Amino acid sequence: MATRRGPRFKECRRLAANVCGHPKAMNRAVSEERSRKKLSEYALQLREKQKIKAYYGIFEKQLRNYFAKAQRVRKGTTGEVLMCMLEKRLDNMVYRAGFANSIRMARQMVSHGHILVNGKRINLPSYQISVGDELKLTEKARSNSSFSDQFSDSLSSVPYLERDKENFSVRLAREPERSELPIEVKDRMVVEFYSR
Repeated sequence: MATRRGPRFKECRRLAANVCGHPKAMNRAVSEERSRKKLSEYALQLREKQKIKAYYGIFEKQLRNYFAKAQRVRKGTTGEVLMCMLEKRLDNMVYRAGFANSIRMARQMVSHGHILVNGKRINLPSYQISVGDELKLTEKARSNSSFSDQFSDSLSSVPYLERDKENFSVRLAREPERSELPIEVKDRMVVEFYSR
């Protein structure tokens, strides 16, 4: 399985956004006012697309497939549908729930079989979570103090997830709305990039 293995902090500085979620990622970043280079419209669109790929830990082919699916959905704008589809990926839901402290760790937890979806072991990071689905740590993972402590100490809370700390489980209560997603991306520019 292919994974993104490049330097995370360097990618954050290049994209001018903290895409990896680490508190020290932007310490060495140069402010955009100081950089004299004026970016073209294409460069701005490309940067927004690269941000999405970095936030969700996916590659170009996967993003193109998600965009094609989002175009076929009649309800809502293409950009909002695209972002909600990416948000409901299993590895991202594990990260948002607080089971992992990064999207890379969440992807590894899923592929190693530490997460149950509705009581069934799923090891596909791209698995789409539906409303009402319950994510739970396996019994073996609960006995690992690093996993259980991470979930107990996590402060991450998004309004569309219901956390149950006693049972180490999370439920997707409703569809996520674009305004609630904790990422800084102009999805309209991504739609424009792929619509050229």
